[in-house]
Amino acid sequence: MNNKFYTIAALLLLSAFHVIAGNPDRQGQAGAAELLMNPWGRSAGLHSMSTSSVMGVEAMRINIAGLSRIKKLEIGISNNRLFSGTGMNLNSFGLGFKMGKSGAFGVEFASLDFGQIPVTTVNQPAGTGGFFSPSFFQLGLGYSFTYANKISVGMLMRLVSESIQDVTASGVAIDAGVQYVAGPKDNFKLGIALRNVGSPMVFGGEGLSTKRGNPDPAGGVTYELTYDARAASFELPSMLNMGVSYDFYFGSDNYLRGLANFTSNAFSRDQVGAGLEFSFQNLVALRAAYKYDLGKTDVETKNVYTGLSAGASVEVPISKGGANNLGIDYAYRTTNPFKGTHNLTLRFSF
Repeated sequence: MNNKFYTIAALLLLSAFHVIAGNPDRQGQAGAAELLMNPWGRSAGLHSMSTSSVMGVEAMRINIAGLSRIKKLEIGISNNRLFSGTGMNLNSFGLGFKMGKSGAFGVEFASLDFGQIPVTTVNQPAGTGGFFSPSFFQLGLGYSFTYANKISVGMLMRLVSESIQDVTASGVAIDAGVQYVAGPKDNFKLGIALRNVGSPMVFGGEGLSTKRGNPDPAGGVTYELTYDARAASFELPSMLNMGVSYDFYFGSDNYLRGLANFTSNAFSRDQVGAGLEFSFQNLVALRAAYKYDLGKTDVETKNVYTGLSAGASVEVPISKGGANNLGIDYAYRTTNPFKGTHNLTLRFSF
């Protein structure tokens, strides 16, 4: 441990005193909730609480600072069956590659699939026989830099787009994060991530227009006027994550990682949680975590992801020496309500 560690730890604790207060009174007032969805299996198995230890392409969703801790190149493809029983899916693609010795650049694309929804109108509330599917997608560009293999910092800008027929909304969200590691095998890890900070979004388009007859026809002549409905703007679901973890090694390649995380939500109740991750020979990993809402326990105001999560990973070498690997990650998270979310991820590391 050195002076840098004590300085960063002090800043973390000082920040906690300023942010330990969620906003349950504002719950449900933010939009773009897809920004809170995590498509990646490894971190999802820990209830997205790996702020201190996340690395690679999935760091672009949890803590962008971890992106620069990849080898040379990492590609991730994921599919999520969201809230089982709803027919919703979240698909994502991530690419991260080294820039120089200590930096890394990453791209992440995510698309939300709602399935086919019947078209209904005022005159045909039972349906017209047609179907539509909203288009929700995100595109993130991030950069991370590691200094002396101890401190990593990063920033990401994410374009958010939501559209449904002739109505659209778009915005930009910014993430920033820092990670610090210490110990003989980087056993101790600490991370802080600020996510989804951006300008308000508002829906607009021809779909918000309607035609009505002229209320005061001059000379007895009637004609139609077009009226535009003004949609209210909405904020992005910003949050602050602070996490810490420690690795207990058994031999050279086996370890048990314990972690804890605190989340301050700007538009819902704060959350705290802890988890365990066991890795055997860098080939198989098992994970489990529990997340809890702080404050009142009114079921109607709970965050959707609370309770238990679990997951597993298998690393398959695709070249001699283990330099290139194929990773398969699975995770399950309990949800309130619905029947949980399933994550499946394929990773290619070079």
